Amino acid sequence: MHHVPLSWYLILSAILFALGIAGFIYRKNIITVFMSIELMLNAVNLSFVAFAYQLRQVDGQIYAFFVMVVAAAEAAVGLAIILTVFKNRKTLQIDEIDSMKL
Repeated sequence: MHHVPLSWYLILSAILFALGIAGFIYRKNIITVFMSIELMLNAVNLSFVAFAYQLRQVDGQIYAFFVMVVAAAEAAVGLAIILTVFKNRKTLQIDEIDSMKL
């Protein structure tokens, strides 16, 4: 039985994390930024689970579970904030949202 090396999982995790950072920095839409943050959290989860499997310990999987719980709470609160911003400002473009204007 062939096993996938740990380095492949870590490379994939690094690529996903880099894509998340790029989306967070360069995109101007709130929803795209929000999805980029979720992508970074999932990249970290992949690393946790890969290390947990490699080291034959359950700690990484427990950490990944807690990260998923925090991500779910962040998704609920974040989407509520996004909907409120859209309702009040009529746009989701970060550059067009000025918190000092009504």
